[in-house]
Amino acid sequence: MMLINVLFRFTLFSFLSLASMLSLAADDKQAHAQHGLAMHGELKYPETFSHFDYTNPDAPKGGTLRLGVVGDNFDSFNPYLIKGVPASGVTYLYQSLTEHALDEAFSEYGLIAEKIYMPEDRSSVTFYLNPKAKFSDGSPILAEDVAFSFNTLTTHEQVSPFYSAYYADVESIKLHDERTIQFLFKTNQNKELPLILGQLPIFSKAYWTKHDFGKTSMDTNIVGNGPYLIERVDPGRTVVLKRDENYWAKDLPVNKGRYNFDRIIFEYYKDNTVALEAFKAGEYDFRVERTARNWANSYEGQKFTSGELIKEEIAHEQPAGMQAFVLNTRRELFKDSRVREALSYAFDFEWTNENLFNSQYKRTQSYFENSELASRGLPSEAELEILKPFKGQIPDTVFDTDFEAPSTKEPNSIRKNLRTASKLLKEAGWVVENNKLVHSKTKKPFSFEFLLYQKDFERVVQPFIKNLEKLGIEVVIRVVDTTQYINRRRDFDFDVMVGGFGQSSSPGNEQREYWHSSKVDAPGSRNLAGISSPAIDQLIELVISAPDRESLITRTRALDRVLLAGHYVIPNWFNPVERIAYSSKLAHPEVAPKSGVSIDTWWFKQQ
Repeated sequence: MMLINVLFRFTLFSFLSLASMLSLAADDKQAHAQHGLAMHGELKYPETFSHFDYTNPDAPKGGTLRLGVVGDNFDSFNPYLIKGVPASGVTYLYQSLTEHALDEAFSEYGLIAEKIYMPEDRSSVTFYLNPKAKFSDGSPILAEDVAFSFNTLTTHEQVSPFYSAYYADVESIKLHDERTIQFLFKTNQNKELPLILGQLPIFSKAYWTKHDFGKTSMDTNIVGNGPYLIERVDPGRTVVLKRDENYWAKDLPVNKGRYNFDRIIFEYYKDNTVALEAFKAGEYDFRVERTARNWANSYEGQKFTSGELIKEEIAHEQPAGMQAFVLNTRRELFKDSRVREALSYAFDFEWTNENLFNSQYKRTQSYFENSELASRGLPSEAELEILKPFKGQIPDTVFDTDFEAPSTKEPNSIRKNLRTASKLLKEAGWVVENNKLVHSKTKKPFSFEFLLYQKDFERVVQPFIKNLEKLGIEVVIRVVDTTQYINRRRDFDFDVMVGGFGQSSSPGNEQREYWHSSKVDAPGSRNLAGISSPAIDQLIELVISAPDRESLITRTRALDRVLLAGHYVIPNWFNPVERIAYSSKLAHPEVAPKSGVSIDTWWFKQQ
């Protein structure tokens, strides 16, 4: 019995010692936890910061902001599903563990997570939730809600496949207590994973246990945790949000000077022309103009002359990314890169820019345009070291050619470019017979459909089609409604469409969603072109695992070169300024974030 007691006391002592050590280890982690994380280098804002530089902490609260939306339908308050059309403004209902700083390359600051611990090797990340954090129904936000949100977004069959790719390197989750959650990683080479986990939107486990997350819903009593609630909905026409007076995070430094409007109304308009006229008539307060012709010719009249409406251009430092005519390589017609390249010679950007856009745009020459990440000139020695192992798997032009989208600047001309296109098509097995381009073996005609949902874009596509017709190619424009467009895009049911691939100053896991072969057949993925290349897959992983800023830039430029050489898209254009018009009753901070205009920092002037 004495021996048993001794053994029991020893075992109990050992257990308590182990528990004590674990507790000390946990306490030590929390003691070293920070108020934010920076991808590379140091955080701009110290722990004692009071607000972001691009906000006005003294901005008055109040007023109703009216916004215009071009669209013809919506049927869901859940923007995370592959089906349905989410209503505008629903992202205001949900917030994440951290808040992204708009004036840094990539830094995240605590929001729902009060503190964050990341070991030096970035093999995991631990979030310590703010004890004050709560949902809109007053219930606390707990670690189990975070785990539920992660599991739902990465495993639910109705959720966009973006999230399963974005967070693919998470090995497991540990809930240390009700407000502490740790994510452990499969590898420590995914350098941005600790930060992008902070971007995870958080849902109420209690609410969604009683409701089907995979079903589109218009429940106005949906439980969120953001600064706004749904007040009223007129299906297909209007969404009204009201500021939550009990919003728990309204006084946090990351929110000071933000979310200043008592209400935000989203009014839907059938097309852009109607929406523009409605704005000029004073039906809503703020508008971003993306049509150069409108900006040059339509923002005039008595309200602009009197100052009731203001027209302004605001420069930004945000990477422009790539807007382009996307060629669906899942179609047999576009599998040959020579065919894809040939089509690019039929697009006359210079004529389009001068005659349709009042020469307001610049030609896009990179998937990371308007940033230091864009490839330019011939590859550097550092880039060549990355690219050499892929020789034979990627086009030879990557190594010795500076990519430049076809141009009609002298000494080139559209006639000369079309001759080049004809040569490429002939090499690919296409010949002209009876003024029609047909395949030399199958005699099948070269024809395809151009999918659009904005009728305004027809005037841009029509001149392109006329040039294609000179090559013997037949093209039909198909304009569909928003719902049909979204569904066809999700199912990759198109030949050619306009696509956009937005980029940040710190590319990472989202590149898998854009170009990785695993996303070719995943409905709803952003791999619209159907790119499937082992070399590109490996280059994506190199970007994700970049250990510092210099290597990130080099690896991204290498990826950019390979994508450009594949001719998966026909690059469009970009504008280094944001064109906005707004009511004179509105005011905005003197300092604009590097990423461009953020309406969340605006306010109504006191009358």
